[in-house]
Amino acid sequence: MQRRTLLKAFALSASVMAIGLSFQAYAADTIKVGIMHSLSGTMAISETPLKDVALMAIDDINAKGGVLGKKLEPVVVDPASNWPLFAEKARQLLAQDKVAVVFGCWTSVSRKSVLPVFEELNGLLFYPVQYEGEEMSPNVFYTGAAPNQQAIPAVEYLLSEDGGGAKRFFLLGTDYVYPRTTNKILRAFLHAKGIQDKDIEEVYTPFGYSDYQTIVANIKKIRRRWQNGSGLHHQWRFQRTVLQRAG
Repeated sequence: MQRRTLLKAFALSASVMAIGLSFQAYAADTIKVGIMHSLSGTMAISETPLKDVALMAIDDINAKGGVLGKKLEPVVVDPASNWPLFAEKARQLLAQDKVAVVFGCWTSVSRKSVLPVFEELNGLLFYPVQYEGEEMSPNVFYTGAAPNQQAIPAVEYLLSEDGGGAKRFFLLGTDYVYPRTTNKILRAFLHAKGIQDKDIEEVYTPFGYSDYQTIVANIKKIRRRWQNGSGLHHQWRFQRTVLQRAG
């Protein structure tokens, strides 16, 4: 994990712990903090480090005296990369464990799975990564960038002279809401910049997919230079290696 990411996580966690707490949370001996990241399944390789950083931040805060004179107590659950299970674990943390706040999710589909639970029980979720936008809830603190803050600036650069003056784009993503929504936004943006549909290729793969050699072969076949990938998660490490080897 990059040093900057780690420092940001510490700073964010420390500031969040200082927010106003409910009377129930304040009256307890400790302040419970829910940590809801997949520790098994497809997303474990991405989400486990977030759990580790949250625990490190909690240890650091506790070593300095805690919050409002109380120690933070982490409550860790494993939704196991199972989207319906995310909702069950969210309800468990809020209704049974009585946590004051939850740090959790990674994929947008997991966030959308738990959102009704947080709104029903008036819980607070800190969502750690970029998201596709088109959603706003007082029960979610969206810490990451939306497409207009991340994907569009990247494409603007690729279109520029400094970025190579790209004329054709290959939009590659995992088949779920974040990549599809982001690519929908990118396609509209590219249209506004004069890029036609015939110069935009869009491909989606299932979670756990690894046959990127076939995708690279198809890119070469149609002689289109790969320009942009979205919906990145654990597969990106493998995907990037294949693309780099292919030139």
